[in-house]
Amino acid sequence: MTTPSAPPPCAHLAAHRLTSRPLRFLRRCLRVRPLGRPEIRRDAREVPRCSPCPASSQPPPRLYACLTCATVFCPSHAASHAASAPAPGHQIAVDVDRAELFCAACGDQVYDPDFDHAVVLAQSTALHPPSASASPPSASASPAAPRKRRRVDYRAWAPDPAEVALVRSADPTTSASAAEPAGLRGLNNLGNTCFMNSVLQALLHAPPLRNYFLGDRHNRFLCPRRTPMRHRTTDAEAKAACLACDLDEIYSATFSGERTPYSPAKFLYSWWQHATNLASYEQQDAHEFFISILDHIHENIKDDQPKSHEQGDGDCCIAHRVFSGILRSDVICTNCGFSSTTFEPCMDVSLDLDSGHNNCLGVANPKPHARNGMSSKVSTLMRCLERFTRAERLDAEQKYFCERCKERQVSLKQMSIRRLPLVSCFHIKRFEHSTVKKMSRKVDHSLQFPFSLDMTPYLSSSILRSRYGNRIFPSEACDSDAVSELPSEFEIFAVITHSGKLDAGHYVTYLRLNNQWYRCDDAWVTRVDEHTVRSSQAYMLFYVQKTLYYKACERAAAV
Repeated sequence: MTTPSAPPPCAHLAAHRLTSRPLRFLRRCLRVRPLGRPEIRRDAREVPRCSPCPASSQPPPRLYACLTCATVFCPSHAASHAASAPAPGHQIAVDVDRAELFCAACGDQVYDPDFDHAVVLAQSTALHPPSASASPPSASASPAAPRKRRRVDYRAWAPDPAEVALVRSADPTTSASAAEPAGLRGLNNLGNTCFMNSVLQALLHAPPLRNYFLGDRHNRFLCPRRTPMRHRTTDAEAKAACLACDLDEIYSATFSGERTPYSPAKFLYSWWQHATNLASYEQQDAHEFFISILDHIHENIKDDQPKSHEQGDGDCCIAHRVFSGILRSDVICTNCGFSSTTFEPCMDVSLDLDSGHNNCLGVANPKPHARNGMSSKVSTLMRCLERFTRAERLDAEQKYFCERCKERQVSLKQMSIRRLPLVSCFHIKRFEHSTVKKMSRKVDHSLQFPFSLDMTPYLSSSILRSRYGNRIFPSEACDSDAVSELPSEFEIFAVITHSGKLDAGHYVTYLRLNNQWYRCDDAWVTRVDEHTVRSSQAYMLFYVQKTLYYKACERAAAV
């Protein structure tokens, strides 16, 4: 295979150089527009038009001026002008609006270094005019080459003692006005993207995640994976796009103090590059989007950590350090009492609505139980958690293979939470799917949820204590969570709600900032009361450890 050679230079331009003066003489006709675009004009008020074209015709997109006779013509009359000229040398022209050389005989653009040097020098002079105090150059000095702007490398900000004192005296994530907390900014709907806006509002105000990005822990200007969106041409470059960098840009925009709605178009485009199967303007599930975002942030940031951690450790990236917890599953054989324990990392907890009146699809629901005289028609978050950690009987086709009995036996399976994350996300299963009737529907029952939540009854340590009492077995002795006390008190800070039907609905986020609730409906942000939040149809609930929540509130009150 032979390597393709470069096209030969234009013979008409070479002949023009031999018979005419250098093209640097056009410098006096160069004019530079305010944005730096050069053009050819003998007079600034001149309006060129094609001579052969009638005056009533529509102006052509390109106009060329002959370098020999200064005749202006359009691309349609370029070849005829070059052929009908009485003398040679009329083939080379210049684009009057773009200052580019054009060969009328070849019908293509051509390049001349002298002319290009004149254009660059004119642009440099227009963009950086010499100061009045500058001394004029000597006559013997050679013409100066166009000066290039010196490139300054990015340097991380290092605070001085005064700035350190200012940062310690006030929380930079809150504003002095309690009526308008920092970061409270609407997000424009880009076309059925309310699912994205609702999740982004919750992520933007998750205290540990917010402090990570606002603390410059992931700087988009220093990220080695950063690829500007305009340069993402190939599939490999698209996959290399860093979603964490785009999220860092959203944090900078929302906490900049601006109140006008922000358009997360770049973030949406980057997410489409990662989740190509969801790249469309159709309505998507907010919970599915939430898990997808955390997975891609994990893929982008996990290699930046100084140590390599497993995903289940919860310390491999900021997404897992904030949202990752560990679930414990115990399967106990009812015949011999053998217990099999497995641990599984989780980014959220999906809960079934504990109501026995939503069973029109044939979905098997256990009999609901009342607590403290509460009606079984009302679902509460505590009852959903109790149902999640309640022992479940595995019989019939669900029999578990017992390693001690060496056969399938009727067993009891019980879930519990071994380790709590900094931010707990609870996903309420409001969409039921029946494989028998081949239909789906949305459960519109309301859910009562507390603003302060104690997770102690649902921890593995509490479940094991209720199962075995104060006895300690060898299998549980090595489990640190069974004997240690973990922070278990949480405060709610975000609620994502869904209104409408299964196939056509709308997502809205309620944010709790400085003990005041705000309704984020895409670009619209309004203040609401607690009753409005409690009466909404919660789809995703976000709780943060109480110590982290009140620490931010105390700093805001001090300001």
